[in-house]
Amino acid sequence: MNAERDNNRLPLRAGAMLLLAIAVVCIGLGIHQLTTTGEDPDAGLKAAGQSAQAAAESEKQASTSKAPTSTTKAAADTSGVPELCVLNAGNVTGLASEVSKSLTDAGFTVGETANLSTASVSENTIFYNPEQEEAAKKVAEAVPGGAELNPRPTAFTRCPEGLAVVVVSR
Repeated sequence: MNAERDNNRLPLRAGAMLLLAIAVVCIGLGIHQLTTTGEDPDAGLKAAGQSAQAAAESEKQASTSKAPTSTTKAAADTSGVPELCVLNAGNVTGLASEVSKSLTDAGFTVGETANLSTASVSENTIFYNPEQEEAAKKVAEAVPGGAELNPRPTAFTRCPEGLAVVVVSR
């Protein structure tokens, strides 16, 4: 008789566990929703990312073929280039380190190498202050896969004195 009573409770326990699991998932989704809604502090970055994407698309349409890329690069002209911050905003693990090494090998000085949590940048992008545009062009040529140039949005506070190299792909 006890065995029969225990067998009747088994579906009840499984149902309770299922409800508990659903409650935990709902709570997690609620917390995620609360932390990802509201005002967007990255609005400037989103606009810059969209601008970079539009520029990349127009560049792709303008050029019908690219010259083959050499596997060995000459040392870049690094005169007048401030310290770089290389930030990985993509899904490739270790990308910022790879690009930092490549830029260091080319003669640039890299200060910070880190991750950047944003979905606002969809292309490799260099954010620069107005007086740094020529230096940003030099760095863009040395970034593996190339990089778009964008004036630094006011909302972007990383690497305030240097050039921010935000990478998302190789």
